[in-house]
Amino acid sequence: MKKLLFIAFAIAIIGCKKEDKSGIAIISGEITNRPVGELTINSEDRSFKETIAVSPVGAFTDTLSTDINSYVLYDGSNPIFLNIESGYNLHITYDANDFDNTIKITGVGSEINNYLVAKRKQEKEMFKNNKEVYSLDEAQYKERMLAFKNTQEELLNNTEGVSSEFASKEKKNLFYGYLGSLNNYERAHKYFTKKENFKVSEDFLNELKEVDYNNAEDFNFSSNYKDIVNDYYGDKAQKLKEKDSIRYDMAFLKTVGAIDNENIKNALLFDFASFNITYSEDIDAFYNTFIKNSTDEKNNQIIKDKYNELMRLTEGKPSPKFVDYENHAGGKTSLEDLKGKYVYVDVWATWCGPCVREIPFLKEVEAQYHDKNIEFVSISIDKLRDHEKWKTMVNDRELGGVQLFADNDWNSAFVKAYQIEGIPRFILIDDEGNIVTANAPRPSSKKLIELFDAQEL
Repeated sequence: MKKLLFIAFAIAIIGCKKEDKSGIAIISGEITNRPVGELTINSEDRSFKETIAVSPVGAFTDTLSTDINSYVLYDGSNPIFLNIESGYNLHITYDANDFDNTIKITGVGSEINNYLVAKRKQEKEMFKNNKEVYSLDEAQYKERMLAFKNTQEELLNNTEGVSSEFASKEKKNLFYGYLGSLNNYERAHKYFTKKENFKVSEDFLNELKEVDYNNAEDFNFSSNYKDIVNDYYGDKAQKLKEKDSIRYDMAFLKTVGAIDNENIKNALLFDFASFNITYSEDIDAFYNTFIKNSTDEKNNQIIKDKYNELMRLTEGKPSPKFVDYENHAGGKTSLEDLKGKYVYVDVWATWCGPCVREIPFLKEVEAQYHDKNIEFVSISIDKLRDHEKWKTMVNDRELGGVQLFADNDWNSAFVKAYQIEGIPRFILIDDEGNIVTANAPRPSSKKLIELFDAQEL
């Protein structure tokens, strides 16, 4: 499903030519008041992730391969977007309780990375009130976005120590960010103004009509360009979906599979498949269409592994288990404790807007089936720091069913076993502990009642 972006432009992480042939870079630092949880380093495209050990006083160090140039260092609360090249030796310090005002990067390669930190601060400030920004009329919005692009260019121009190569690429990237903001306007304006029939005027997107959507060089260095290319082919896929009456996921794979440029085609296919194969109504058809069109063997193997794991989650297979999750009502609860009843699982979090919007519908379904052989289990994957927030929301919203708190948020074994990449996620398990469907309809969908009735609960 196509993402709706109602937040700041995607943060651009630029990969430049490697000068040092050592092939490695070093990051180290100290975090004061470090949040509870892991410190991780991820590639921007999420193809790589590892946990970094942190000492009791918040010190850490890690060696990175420069086969990847774009990384995100994340302590569970504060992301730091990093550009990494061979020979870089970055030292990062900050107070987690006052991140924006205390973060400091020193060492070899610090100039570009301090620019990226300052750029992100500008973006956070610009979009701290999304409703105000996206409720502007077309002319006001375009003027605001153009002025913001110019402000970012000024920041870049005033940053000392940035190479001319990086600056040249980054200016193009900022322009693509501006174009991306125009692309987002119609969807965001509809959402924030509640004008469901709103359409931008005919000439509002004229600048996007001039874009070459097959520029492999720009695709490789600019995440903003990649976003607008993804939207461009997403729009084409939507038209194919409507024309041929097929599911959007299949339409997207077929549309992107026809792209001539192998680099762009393979990257878009992989990014889409990595997230969406988990949610496909026909995993076999999805996988076979992906493999038919993708020519990157490394990507193909990764998706093949996902596919094989998902085959363990088909109807009738034993469900992965959760063990000793904290029960809001007291004590611990495991999936085994619920054997003998069907279990409708809602994986959610307090910060997830779509999850919260399902609550009234979930309450209605619970009431409708309160005397049937089914338990409604809500599993929060909030981080430990939000434990009290979870308890408060359960109380304030008078949430029913069995309210559980996962043992390790997104990294909980149950969540990972079901390959959950986004929430809310709903799962139906039968009275023997076997999977009915790993992608059950939402409470707001009429299909859920059809599914329940088919089970003769």
